[in-house]
Amino acid sequence: MTVHSPIDPAATIDADPAPRRSTVGVGVGNIMVGGGAPVVVQSMTNTDTADIDATVAQVAALAKAGSEIVRITVDRDESAAAVPKVRERLDRLGVDVPLVGDFHYIGHKLLADHPACAEALAKYRINPGNVGFKDKKDRQFGAIVETAIRYGKPVRIGVNWGSLDQELLTRLMDANNELPQPRSARAVTREAIVQSALLSAELAEEIGLGRDRIILSAKVSQVQDLIAVYRDLSRRTNHALHLGLTEAGMGSKGIVASSAAMGILLQEGIGDTIRVSLTPEPNGDRTREVQVAQELLQTMGFRQFLPVVAACPGCGRTTSTVFQELAQKIQSDIRINMPIWREKYPGVEALNVAVMGCIVNGPGESKHADIGISLPGTGETPAAPVFVDGKKSVTLRGPDIAADFQVMVADYIERRFGSGQASE
Repeated sequence: MTVHSPIDPAATIDADPAPRRSTVGVGVGNIMVGGGAPVVVQSMTNTDTADIDATVAQVAALAKAGSEIVRITVDRDESAAAVPKVRERLDRLGVDVPLVGDFHYIGHKLLADHPACAEALAKYRINPGNVGFKDKKDRQFGAIVETAIRYGKPVRIGVNWGSLDQELLTRLMDANNELPQPRSARAVTREAIVQSALLSAELAEEIGLGRDRIILSAKVSQVQDLIAVYRDLSRRTNHALHLGLTEAGMGSKGIVASSAAMGILLQEGIGDTIRVSLTPEPNGDRTREVQVAQELLQTMGFRQFLPVVAACPGCGRTTSTVFQELAQKIQSDIRINMPIWREKYPGVEALNVAVMGCIVNGPGESKHADIGISLPGTGETPAAPVFVDGKKSVTLRGPDIAADFQVMVADYIERRFGSGQASE
């Protein structure tokens, strides 16, 4: 048997992510993006903004779920006219989440014709690929930037693979064809995406918009392309960066693709704000994308949004579904109660709960949690030891084990994070 020498500290592999890339901070309403601030979670509505009731309801739901910035579509006069009313209604409800206007094609005109909309929004999103064409392009882009300067608003220059500036792309493709060893069309397209973002930011700064008012994004729909584009972009600028895989897809496909792409970039210190662009199921819950974004950041250790519920996957030792049902119930209760708990129990996000299904890893995992239960597996004694702060507290028995443990979790939260915590 090989005998290994003592661990050499110099040879150990660091388990931490790369240091966050230094970027210029941008204030979006009351939220800071970049400049060393925590990675921000944002989302977008899919309502017709002109439908004020539906838009207010969805923005409020997204904000309650934890979206720190919400983008809304501003595509015509009716939606632009509705924006200040949406903002006013949200303010009356106590929902102070910043609103971002998503402009395409006629944004310059909508902002000019609806000054109340320009004032109510916390940020404008401009896509340089469709802000205008030929001789109108720079003029219409400049008009939006000048409006942002006038009202003191930041902008996101959001390049998208599907609406890339065709003049720029054609120019780069032509130049590439003249090279002795041309690069692939895919590589040239990535370069066009990066250049579109950088050239647009340069133009905005020349007009007078400060770098502390500019966020860049360069979205594509393929994981490897997104990683390559943002690595390149992050090497060439210190603008704050918005991460997102566009057209990620529906369900598990969209979740996996977004997590794979953004997880790698975040691990490399790239990204200041993220959006998980999930296609919802018909009549599905739009807040799912917020939940996934939070879980990505929390799983990677960048931020803490919710108490962690550790639960084993189950095996032949856990033919009973009690531990699954209990874990699901606790996780659901936490998500439902968090908007209230954040106010009532400061620091509750750090709570760690374990719900384990048998004796193999149950006691050990429960000891590592703040409060944990090891339920009896198949053939085991019908008893469930509960561990609190690493020590065995009580053994639960009988038909009400699950309900009894839920009460213990609630009591633990009150004792540790409630008004009585000072006396602990």
